[in-house]
Formats: sequence, structure tokens, C-alpha cells
Amino acid sequence: MITLKHIYTFLFLVGLFFIPFNEFEGLSFLGEYQSEAATYFFLSGFLVCLADSFLKKRINFPIKNPLILLLSAFIIWTFLSTLINYPTVSESFFKATSGVSRYIRQTISLLISAVCFTFLFWNVIKDYSLQDIVLKIRKVLLYSFIFVAVYGFIEIGIVYFGMGFLKPVLDAFEYFPFVTTDLNTGERIGISSVTFEIPALGNYLIFVTPWLVSYIFTHKSLFRFIPLLVSVILMLFSDARAAFVVILLQLICLIVILLLDERYRKNTLTSVKVFGILTVLAIALNTETIYKSVNEKLDKLNFSKNLTKNVSNQSRFGMQYAALKVFSENPICGVGFGQGTYHMMHHYPYWSTANNWEFQYMYKNQQEKAFPPQYNMYTRLLAEVGIVGFLLFVSLVILSITFSFSCWKKSNPETRYIYVVLLISLIGFSVNWLQSDFFRHYGFWLVLALLIKALLDLTSKKDLTSKVNS
Repeated sequence: MITLKHIYTFLFLVGLFFIPFNEFEGLSFLGEYQSEAATYFFLSGFLVCLADSFLKKRINFPIKNPLILLLSAFIIWTFLSTLINYPTVSESFFKATSGVSRYIRQTISLLISAVCFTFLFWNVIKDYSLQDIVLKIRKVLLYSFIFVAVYGFIEIGIVYFGMGFLKPVLDAFEYFPFVTTDLNTGERIGISSVTFEIPALGNYLIFVTPWLVSYIFTHKSLFRFIPLLVSVILMLFSDARAAFVVILLQLICLIVILLLDERYRKNTLTSVKVFGILTVLAIALNTETIYKSVNEKLDKLNFSKNLTKNVSNQSRFGMQYAALKVFSENPICGVGFGQGTYHMMHHYPYWSTANNWEFQYMYKNQQEKAFPPQYNMYTRLLAEVGIVGFLLFVSLVILSITFSFSCWKKSNPETRYIYVVLLISLIGFSVNWLQSDFFRHYGFWLVLALLIKALLDLTSKKDLTSKVNS
């Protein structure tokens, strides 16, 4: 017999598969979620889950968990900070949007991810063992990643190697739901696979890489390294600068974890030595080519050098500078949740807006309805909800990372890979928020739910052990 539990679990798994698919015209009333294929399945799953809860007259949610308490405190503070600033919020108006309307929209956006999705994720995973649900999630993500990779490698052939004969093959992907084929052949050359732009593919790879890393711990054949290798290749050809930095950091964290684990320490040290020797030989045999390639990558990451030459860097640093100026004027409560743009527009530095078409045609253009991105979650929160809201959110992130590391140390060798996934994921998201300003990171809320499940399992085992010993 098919139950509501089966239906919302199915919608959850399908939603996981479609996380990278965000290049299609969706329903406009969903705002920033309108082109996110996964949203439609997760929201449908949430509604079914909610109906199931009401029919059973029991709502399952770990409201007493410290992570949920911190999240709840943060959400409440976003309301209080806006209420405190209501006089200015009520008078704000930009891009045909009032301050009150902007607050409502941003709050709905936050609640969709932090409450609706987290509620669905929790209700799906709570009845499974942690290992079973992690393996199930990983399998779905692997299938999705294979689709992304196949599309991506065809794109690499066309964009980088001029294999135009592959274009009809790529066009055939449009028959698949939520796929619109498009090539990045303009000023910035790179691949985006089924995502709508290069940075979006980078965000997806940051999310999925820790799950692909877990195969190193659970498999013994050479296959265990292939998913991670493919992810790195896609990252390099995508030309996503932020993803390059974050995934490199995730890999460094992985090496540290492997060195801390006695089972992998010897092989890891050997691999690092072999890699070092091969790198030295490669440089010696082809110094000029490698130097140019590495120098190009480093040059793109040199934001200060390219500040006045790269429009994207001008906008990013200009937005962050303006946010910090707003914070300096409103350090405790900020200016209200979602209200940053109304105040930042008076603080954009000249070096950011001069000869910058993004400000002229997009960010300052009243005819363009989309609000300017702030490019940094932390500076955004400082400006909008002040030091109080900033500390609440950062505490949630830091505590999650701390709990993940603690669980990793306490776990048995067979399940330790689970906490590697959680730890590397959280580190990746926390760093990635230095260049993104939205809560729409499905992976963060999924990992948060899994971490809460892990904490409850460890507490239950501890209580059981205490009862047996007494």
C-alpha cells in the first residue's frame, strides 16, 4: 500500500536528482526559486509531508536541538531587526518594490529553505538508519552527477576542442525535463552543464564533491577515485573561480582527515609524495606550458590586480564595501532583513561603478526588476541584521562544523565516512558564502538535517550505554 510517507520520500529523492537543473523558465511567483527544478519537488514533498503530519496529528521536528534553536533565534531576530527599523523600512522604495514587500519576499525565501525544506528532509530521514539514508542519498546524487558529467564532457568537446559535430547530441538533451541547452562562448569561456551559468555549476560541484569523496572510504577498486576526478575536471573546465578555491580547500581538508585516520595515513603519505614527484617531473619536462596555465589560473584569482579590469570583481567588492559601510552606521540591529540594497545604493564606491555596465544596466536600472546581489552572505547579514543576527548565523555554521568533527572522532571506522561528508560539506558552504548571499543552498539544509539525526543517534546510544552500565 502506497502511503503519504512513500510519496513525499519519492518527491524528496527526485528533488535531489534535479538539484543542478536550473536553466529553464519556471513559475515567476516563486521568485529566486522559479528556475530551480528541485524546488518544485521539495515544495510538493513538503506539502504532502505536512498533510501527513496533520492526518496523524503529530508534527515531527527536533525543535529542542541546539542547532534548530539557533536557527529559530536567527529567524526571529530577522523579524525583530526589521520591526526596530520599521520607520525606514516603510519609506524605502526601489525598482518598484517597497521595503515592506522586500522584507516579506526575503523572509519567504528564507523560510522555504530553512523551514519547509529542512522539515521535509528531517521527516524523510528520521525513520531510516543514518547509514542507510546516506547511501540512498549518495546513490541518487551519483546518478544526477553522471548526467551532469556526460552533458559537461560533450560541452567541453564543443567549447574547448571545437567538436561542432557534437552540437546535435547536446541539443538532444532538451528532450529531458528542465534542460535548456546553451553554450558559454562569449567573453568568459567555460562550461555550465545543465545549470544556467558557470558560477551555478561551481556551486553544484561544491555541494556534490564531498558526497563523491565518500566513495574513497567505501570502495576498494579504482572506481572509488573516478567520481572525485571527474568533479575536479568539470571544475577546471568550468572556469568557476570560487569553486576552484572552495573545492581545493575541501580536498586539503580531505587529506588532513585521511592523515588523522590511521587506516589511511600510510597510503595518503605515499600518494602525496608520488603526486609531488610527478608534479616536479611535469614542471621540469614542460615548464613553459605549465607555467602559463598556472599563471592564468592565479591571475584570475588575483582580485586586487583585476579590480579595475574585471567588471565582476568591481561589482563584488563594491557591494561588500557598501554593505560594510551600512553596517558601520547600524552596527547592532542592522537596517532590517532584505533592506540592504535600499541603503547600500548610497555607498557604492566610485571605483566600483565607474565604467561598470552591470551597475548601469542592471543594479541601478529601475526598469530591471531584479535586485542587485550582495555577493557575500556575511557582509549582507552585518548590514541587514547587525552584529546580533550575524553572530547567530555564524554560530549556527561554526557549531555545525564543530559537531561534525566531534561526531567524526566518536564514530566507528565503518561509518566515519558519513561525518567526512558532513564536515567537508559544511566547510565548503561556510567558505562559499563569502561569495554568495542567498540561503538557497539545498545541500546545507540537507547536511544540517543529517547532522541532527547523527547527534540524536549518538545521544541515544550514550543513554542506552549508561542504562546498561547502571
